[in-house]
Amino acid sequence: EMESNSIITALSFDDVLIKPAQSSVLPSDTITQIELTKEIKLAIPLISSAMDTVTEYKVAIAMAQSGGLGVIHKNMTIQEQANQVRSVKRYETGMVVNPVTISPNKKLSDAFLLMKTENISGIPVVEDITGKLVGILTNRDVRFATDENQFIHELMTSDNLITVNDTINTTEAKNLLHKHRIEKLIVVDDEYRCTGLITVKDIEKSKLYPNATKDSKGRLRVGAAIGVGLEAIERAKQLIESGVDLLVIDTAHGHSDKVIAAVKDIKKISKVEIIAGNVATKEATRALIEAGADCVKVGIGPG
Repeated sequence: EMESNSIITALSFDDVLIKPAQSSVLPSDTITQIELTKEIKLAIPLISSAMDTVTEYKVAIAMAQSGGLGVIHKNMTIQEQANQVRSVKRYETGMVVNPVTISPNKKLSDAFLLMKTENISGIPVVEDITGKLVGILTNRDVRFATDENQFIHELMTSDNLITVNDTINTTEAKNLLHKHRIEKLIVVDDEYRCTGLITVKDIEKSKLYPNATKDSKGRLRVGAAIGVGLEAIERAKQLIESGVDLLVIDTAHGHSDKVIAAVKDIKKISKVEIIAGNVATKEATRALIEAGADCVKVGIGPG
């Protein structure tokens, strides 16, 4: 027979009320910025759940623009999830890193397809083997072109290309775009390989969202959910390659050997930020921190 004193008190969310007290603080005086991890700061303390089907790239973009962070769910193939991450990273930047490019030997039909699927209006043209910039193909170049078999090198603009290196700041970029009356600046490295693209549209988007959650390259930040085990490590690798800022190891019970192993394994291959959970005890929290988690998700529902 169980002794009555062996039953300990445990409370769930709805069992606890934080009592309000008198306050002289105005909402306009408050600062809602938090450190989600040491690397990632948010202007508002909100991230979306890593649960299946809650967040895909459109919600993740909206969350990051507002100063929070979205976590792309894992109820899709690894490739689909990696593409969703890429969509967020490419959406709004001072600079599009690793932009979509096209070979001069491709045809107009290929360019039309790229413009449609990627929703872009200008494509840097680079040589197949060297990756060197040879031109740019914009709407202006193809507006009246009718022969879809025509080669890109016959249509592209190749004279007087305005190029910059990746140290350029937004003000300098704006001045150049205005001076040359163009809509795109091509970013190149020392070998004249195309490494980025700065567009008027992206600079304007940035102004609309001053509190947006961004990385050091001005791209919106995004998280992605993974599970545990071998599939999770493979998923993590591809997500890291696609530029993900944060991985969320999403399990109902975070204080388990598999979650701890997953945190350790991912930290061996990358410095990517990791949230692990869910936990409800100090022992579980400590175990995940010691394994290398950058943030611990607290709270297990009474269900």
